[in-house]
Amino acid sequence: MSHLFTLLSFVFFTGLVAVVTYFITRKEDVASNDGYFLAGRNLTFPIIAGSLLLTNLSTEQLVGLNGDAFTFGLSVMVWEVLAVVALVAMGLFFLPRFLKSGIATLPQFLALRYDATTQLICNLIFLLAYALILLPIILYTGASGLAGILNLSELTGIENRSTLLWLTVWFVGIVGSIYALFGGLRSVAVSDTLNGIGLLSGGLLITYLGLSLIGDGNALNGLNTLSETIPDRFNSIGGPKTNVPFYTIFTGVLLNNLFYWCTNQQIIQRTLAARSLSEGQKGIFLTGALKLLGPLYLVLPGIMAFYLYGAGNGLRPVDAYGTLVRNVLPAPLAGFFAAVMVGAILSSFNSALNSTCTLFSLGIYKAMWKKDAGDGAVVQSGKRFGYVVAILAMLVAPFLDGQDSIFNYLQKMNGIYFIPIFAVVVVGMLAKRVPAIAANAALVIGVVTLSVGFFAFPQAVAKINDFHFLGIVFALLVVMMLAIGALKPTPTAWTQQDTSAVELKPWKYATPAGITLLVLVFLIYAIFADFTVLAG
Repeated sequence: MSHLFTLLSFVFFTGLVAVVTYFITRKEDVASNDGYFLAGRNLTFPIIAGSLLLTNLSTEQLVGLNGDAFTFGLSVMVWEVLAVVALVAMGLFFLPRFLKSGIATLPQFLALRYDATTQLICNLIFLLAYALILLPIILYTGASGLAGILNLSELTGIENRSTLLWLTVWFVGIVGSIYALFGGLRSVAVSDTLNGIGLLSGGLLITYLGLSLIGDGNALNGLNTLSETIPDRFNSIGGPKTNVPFYTIFTGVLLNNLFYWCTNQQIIQRTLAARSLSEGQKGIFLTGALKLLGPLYLVLPGIMAFYLYGAGNGLRPVDAYGTLVRNVLPAPLAGFFAAVMVGAILSSFNSALNSTCTLFSLGIYKAMWKKDAGDGAVVQSGKRFGYVVAILAMLVAPFLDGQDSIFNYLQKMNGIYFIPIFAVVVVGMLAKRVPAIAANAALVIGVVTLSVGFFAFPQAVAKINDFHFLGIVFALLVVMMLAIGALKPTPTAWTQQDTSAVELKPWKYATPAGITLLVLVFLIYAIFADFTVLAG
């Protein structure tokens, strides 16, 4: 009977979000380029924040990051807390420049700053990375988390893990494709916001119920029990043997965060659709404030799972979060949270898929094949390409099963394209006479170098540390580009043109809000810091 309640509540809440999203967006323009890809450039700050948060907070974090916390403890919160630093940089530095150019994609900005070849290379890198890295990982972690929460093996009678994984991946992939390919960015953003409310409330509820279970009905007692029983798990400083040692914060970890929140098409597409710079900045800083709460439901549950189930009983880190949720939530609420989890999965999947369609339609189809194509043809080309990418991702996802740390694997693989693209964007904004040949070389050399390092010489890279390796390659790419710029500068300095796409008056509290968030980041680290682990 409990399984029936779980399943019915899951179906009800999943359907409710779909119905509400349909009624909110049914009259929206999804035929024009701006309407389909940028929600008519009319998103307000609550929608931007909700969409940013849930696009990021998918199962690669709920399952992956809590899995890392199960193994390494609080130090993995770096991915949440350091994101706030990157969001401040996005709000104060990057967003004003992107909105000034009126772009829909990051490669379009690179075309304005460098040339069409830079745009093409960047588009191809994004498309390959999303199809082969990001989308499959979203589907895999989503299927793993859903199987744990709903106990799908018992619910369906399918005991073979591989078969169940394939079926769940295809279910999530097909539903996510419907959202992304038929509704455009507006439906993605609205459904993100609705699911975001459920994810935050459900995630915090799981933390509360887990702590109450440990504390015999008292959550504060549960927290005290955890901190006293396993104090080594509550150190914000990662030791040399953790997957994110402290010093990597200042190299690859920081760079990955900066790329992700400032130049990753999947993320910045929401901010590019802002009604104005002020609305965009408010949405970004609200996201930063909410990210500070992230460790409560993205790290602490993993630590609780370690306390409750231990690391020696055969429980895999990727299964830790789903096991905790299934054990602390009553059946109807388990169904609700499974629906929210599906929403989180769909959010990241359909957001990445929508961005993939945008990159292909505007950067490849419109820019290279059919320059005279109308809006309808451009949108349709994106949908058709989306079908192909979605199927490819669903085929690749099940083969990711068996990774020790799926979240760390994601960050490492992301770095292959994060680092070169971010180097090209930063140099392009700060050095006005670096030529296109420098950017094109950096993109190709960067991707090749990082791929060879991670796949051909993994042991050598591991001795340096994966994230230090990313930092070293970034520095070399920047030096190379600046050297080419010094030897062969462009005849004139690049001047950014204002397209007047949106109102560029900044939010009057943007700078104070940014400083406040940075202070809070420092305080969170300082409160939980124990630097003695660095001596080991």
